[in-house]
Amino acid sequence: MIERYTRPEMGRIWTDESRFRRWLDVEIAVCEELARRGEIPAPALRNIRKKARFDVKGILRIEEKVKHDVIAFLTNVAGYVGPDSRFIHMGLTSSDVLDTALALQLVAAADRIIRDLESLLSVLERRAFEHRKTVMVGRTHGIHAEPVTFGLKLAVWHSETARNLARMRAARETVRVGKLSGAVGTFAHQDPALEAAVCASLGLEPAAVSTQILQRDRHAEFMAALAIIASSVEKFATEIRSLQRTEILEVEEHFSAGQKGSSAMPHKRNPIVSEQLSGLARVVRSNAQAAMQNVALWHERDISHSSVERVILPDSTILVDTMLVKLTKLIDQLVIYPRRMRENLEKMRGLVHSQSLLLALVRAGATREDAYRWVQRCAMKVWKSSAGGLKEIAAADRDIRAALGPREIAACFEFKRHLRHVDTIFERVFPGRKAARPRRARRVGVRRGR
Repeated sequence: MIERYTRPEMGRIWTDESRFRRWLDVEIAVCEELARRGEIPAPALRNIRKKARFDVKGILRIEEKVKHDVIAFLTNVAGYVGPDSRFIHMGLTSSDVLDTALALQLVAAADRIIRDLESLLSVLERRAFEHRKTVMVGRTHGIHAEPVTFGLKLAVWHSETARNLARMRAARETVRVGKLSGAVGTFAHQDPALEAAVCASLGLEPAAVSTQILQRDRHAEFMAALAIIASSVEKFATEIRSLQRTEILEVEEHFSAGQKGSSAMPHKRNPIVSEQLSGLARVVRSNAQAAMQNVALWHERDISHSSVERVILPDSTILVDTMLVKLTKLIDQLVIYPRRMRENLEKMRGLVHSQSLLLALVRAGATREDAYRWVQRCAMKVWKSSAGGLKEIAAADRDIRAALGPREIAACFEFKRHLRHVDTIFERVFPGRKAARPRRARRVGVRRGR
């Protein structure tokens, strides 16, 4: 089923054709360095460069018999090169080729994900500024707390995505490492200088020390970065799912012409993309756990990690790539309902301003304990009765009225208090970015109704 989520660019990185191509790139790079040293005749190198190729189906047929993928590959390539193939794979062990080539694949996959994250950041920034002053209620424990803006919510997501971008770039460098140190890492049949030269030609760094393989903490870090990205995507998707609930309906996934929400109920408009993203994040996190278990191998190497990586590395990079592209489109087309946000904000009849009232009383000389008791007493009346809001009930409360005048009480219920530092926060998140004048609502993305 992973094919359903495979995007062409990322999927091509993990095909057999791509994998064997990188194996051949490593083998030829070694031959070129050996020829430069005079260990391979120049005519032989020219012949290898000219004739070295492979046939995927042919390799797989040989592998069925020999039960060894690298031997099958070398046998197939030798059939094209001829006698000069004896110079290919000189002094190497299979993992020299496998791990170095895998590093090339992981770097290519990381570059794709980095571009995805950069695209997501761009969309988040645009929409954050678009809704910088779009007031809505903030919720803690799922309960109305104090006013916030939808732009601030998106700024939080932008900041988190920027951290994910930094993690992915760091993980890319961690796996951008090759090794040609031989069967147990001692360079018994080659030397470190050859490894350094070949890795440099491939755009990799040589491992400072290795066994038969590169140590799998590197790949675990890469997978952990993917898992954190997936978890952030799920976080954003979960918020969208919650805000799209019928009782809230402050945002909504774009519902395209001809789209259907339910086979049984024609009225349904479900947050299906957000739900897909939440589900796929579970797979990526599970794969990260498998990568952690790959770190502990026997002695200088066993192959218990190999079969795992053939699943988790392609699947996780493909899934995260798909998730980021889907999320970017989702947020770009997300329908926002500012009027509904304001309606929901006012449903609690002023309770969201309780802290402002509390602090005004404290500043007027009341003890915090008394002020809290007075405000909570009024708030409970609002909770239990449909008559009047907090401002009216507080204005009628003897203790509060004795401490604050009518204008002072009214000032506690103004939204500007909650918005006065929005620009400062935006300057922190988007340094150097000036807030543009709000644009008119786009056809897709903002609706004033609801």
